[in-house]
Amino acid sequence: MPALPLFASRAKDGIIPIGQTRRAWLSCARAASVTVAVCERALARRPFSRCILCIGLAGHAKDISLAKGGISFMPMDGVMLGFVARQLDTVLRDGRVDRVIQPEKDEIHLVIRAQGGNHRLVLSAAASAARVHLSEHAKTGPMEPPMFCMLLRKYLCGGRVLAVRRIAGDRILEIDISNLSELGDPVTRTMVVEIMGRHSNIILRAADGRIVDAVRHVGQDISRVRQVLPGLTYAYPPAQGKLNPETATAEEIALRLAQEGGKLEKAIGACVAGFSPQAAREAAARIGMNGSSLVSEIDVQAAADALHSYLREMLSLSPCVVTLDDAGTPTDVFPFPQMHLPTAQTAQYADPSAALDAYFFERDRRDRLNQRSASLAHALKNHIERCEKKIAIQNEALEGAARMEEYRQNGELLQANLYRLQKGEPVAVVENYYSENCEPVSIPMDVSLSPAQNAQRYFKLYQKARGARTLAAEQKEKAEQELEYLEQMEDDLRKCTDARGLSELREMLVASGHVRQPSSRVKPRKEAPSQPMKFRSCDGIEMEVGKNALQNERLTMGARGNETWLHAQKMPGSHVLIHTEGDVPESTLMQAAMLAAYYSKGVRSAQVPIDATLRRYIKKPGGTPAGFVTYTHQRTLYITPSEAEIKKIELLRE
Repeated sequence: MPALPLFASRAKDGIIPIGQTRRAWLSCARAASVTVAVCERALARRPFSRCILCIGLAGHAKDISLAKGGISFMPMDGVMLGFVARQLDTVLRDGRVDRVIQPEKDEIHLVIRAQGGNHRLVLSAAASAARVHLSEHAKTGPMEPPMFCMLLRKYLCGGRVLAVRRIAGDRILEIDISNLSELGDPVTRTMVVEIMGRHSNIILRAADGRIVDAVRHVGQDISRVRQVLPGLTYAYPPAQGKLNPETATAEEIALRLAQEGGKLEKAIGACVAGFSPQAAREAAARIGMNGSSLVSEIDVQAAADALHSYLREMLSLSPCVVTLDDAGTPTDVFPFPQMHLPTAQTAQYADPSAALDAYFFERDRRDRLNQRSASLAHALKNHIERCEKKIAIQNEALEGAARMEEYRQNGELLQANLYRLQKGEPVAVVENYYSENCEPVSIPMDVSLSPAQNAQRYFKLYQKARGARTLAAEQKEKAEQELEYLEQMEDDLRKCTDARGLSELREMLVASGHVRQPSSRVKPRKEAPSQPMKFRSCDGIEMEVGKNALQNERLTMGARGNETWLHAQKMPGSHVLIHTEGDVPESTLMQAAMLAAYYSKGVRSAQVPIDATLRRYIKKPGGTPAGFVTYTHQRTLYITPSEAEIKKIELLRE
């Protein structure tokens, strides 16, 4: 579990994920034009922090590569597109186009009635998520459809899908749709989806090859080589001269590998159309060779023969998989299991569309959540820094007030020796009767004041210091309480996994005055409260873990008196409740303590103290914020959080 997000950093083309090393932080700062000083300050305060906008993309590290020009996303490659094309041709052939929706400026949804059911086909030209697949998740379009959407409805609605195909092993998909013209004659038009990163496009092509329209127009000011404009004849993107994986012979592959040279995986990617670096690396693993080996050091013909066989066999490989990180977040999607990722956690799917749908749905959900949480993270960061500065100022005031007794003593010593002192003396040397030996002490004097006035001056300094000490102590206590509350909110934001939980956090910060109430004339509808995480221990006992302060309070105050409650000692963290009364098995208690340590600010620490007590020993002081309780009769356990141990606990509800 990453620590609390601190700040957002943006690059020209997207968001750069920040790693957990100093080098990664500084690299991010340079690429995103963020000063290194900012990163270093944040790193010094919270060494395991991550950019809030990068949490949703942290699991997509393999899709993102740092470059001089910013970041680049690895698009859906030709291998995956080939699997999708074959699935779509089987499922959608002879289907009827019922609806056309354009929920985003670069995304089209076709609802197609085929084989007795409705199928939602997603066509996306988004630079970071260009793709084609069937989806189970509906999106609504705008009240006023864009012109491209209206045009597609005119020409496609009611039409029949004739065929779906991929072009020459490349990342181009074509869908032939037959419909009646205004004169009642059958006319075939083709939807062309070009998956090429930021150059991706969705084009409607007429039967004569002319471009009817496209979701993204490309004029001469953008490209001198190839324009995509209504009325122009459609031309495929310039050929890269790569081999078609479906028709290439072993001899052709051997010749091209020898010509390319260098590392085997790079040579495969350079000579086979549609192969991404991941696909090339997998191909090398499948043919039993090290992708890092030099072509000059291997038997090229043997490698070509093996690669040729692999290209034939690849079509029948299954199942489709989505790789997961340690937190269970999708990180990549593949049409079949990957041998070059032997340790990767995976989720299996029956077809490529289901895998792509799961991957992109979770990615989009997290991206939306991260975008919504970015403002909260920024506000929390600013308020935390303000509190830390306030505490530092009050500490300085308290240090100054430490001379309070010195001022009083100086005033009294001067008062006792007025008869000996003269106006204009810069220093008064008097006997210090506060010490045992009454040794002489030197007291600085204001030469413009009389000895009596100097004594009064020291008494005034004493009164001022005494008042400052009291005020500084009060202000410091308030700032520390506010900082504790804000750090709890920051910890809750880290654990937030759904929109409702995020809304509750915002409501609490609005109520505490740390975030402004969003101005809206529309009264927000009342939603059901968010739910805590639910686990089952190895002994079959249910346990719940709060993800924010409101959940913590509802969970704890609603528990039965003899249920066991746990919380990290003297640090922000989740309330954990064991739903059984009486004696709790030691194994269950240790798992609950592991949850309490893992979902606390001490997630990166060792030997985190976890207090466990019964619910009847917990009290809620009046006037305290949500989630704040006091307790007695606790037992303290010391736990080192481990993600491997957390995974062993059965998750019932996130």
